[in-house]
Amino acid sequence: MKILLAGAAGFIGSHLADRLLGGGHSVIGVDSFITGSPANLAHLSGNPAFRLIEQDICGPLPTGEPVDLVMNLASPASPKDYMEHPVLTLRTGSEGSVRLLDYALQHGATYLLASTSECYGDPLEHPQRETYWGNVNPVGPRSCYDEAKRFAEAITMAYRREHGLRTSIARIFNTYGPRMQLDDGRVVPSFLGSALRGEPITVYGDGTQTRSFCYVSDLVDGLVRLAMSGHSGPVNLGNPGEMTMLEFASAIRELTGSGSEIVHLPLPEDDPKRRQPDISLARAVLGWEPRVGLEDGLKATIGYFRNRIGGGQPA
Repeated sequence: MKILLAGAAGFIGSHLADRLLGGGHSVIGVDSFITGSPANLAHLSGNPAFRLIEQDICGPLPTGEPVDLVMNLASPASPKDYMEHPVLTLRTGSEGSVRLLDYALQHGATYLLASTSECYGDPLEHPQRETYWGNVNPVGPRSCYDEAKRFAEAITMAYRREHGLRTSIARIFNTYGPRMQLDDGRVVPSFLGSALRGEPITVYGDGTQTRSFCYVSDLVDGLVRLAMSGHSGPVNLGNPGEMTMLEFASAIRELTGSGSEIVHLPLPEDDPKRRQPDISLARAVLGWEPRVGLEDGLKATIGYFRNRIGGGQPA
């Protein structure tokens, strides 16, 4: 297939590009490089099946050629980035989504939206199922991301109902792996960067809040399966292995051999207290579940970050 991949230079987008090209597809990557990096795709230079275009999806798309599939992964995704660019984040989820949906409709392509577990907000249901409507503060500091994705889901379903467009929605939970930005503020690069530098590891709140971490190759496999399935979603994609932030910090210290102390700071506003996906639907309709264990995934990620911090070129 020929695939338009928005957000191709991002952490997940670049791994998805690798997977699609490895499957024999051709990929047109689009990225504004506001949070993505061309370095994530440098290894694809010279690949005749891949083309990268610098473009913000809120503007006119620079290509009019037919495609079979549009995959929308374009958006700032870390709290640090979307709080720094709140208007851009909202425009990307609204105007950008409409442009990509129109492009898919024009060419009779299938459309996949990479949404987020942030749609559940600070959830009152645990674990979170796709039928849960969420507990989101629409005017809080995180709302620019939460509401951008909630709108993107709504407009995707509207195009499906009104125009008969083939669409799928993935709700992505915490994902980690090589090519994450060291300074993006999310827990994995934050903890790993501090541990590898021998600096204090900062845990917000008392550390009892939980997350569930999915290795990037597992997540990408779920996205590809969903795009090919014909299922509308939303479908949760994440690892149901839940752990507290204190447990995660201790695991990071052990795997890195770091003597970093753990320090505590106040919990940010609207930060979710618990986050764990119910992946029953993904198992049933996609035959998907995570396969990479946390220790194996973290070892691969630690190797990447150790190389970055040491000044070497990432593998």
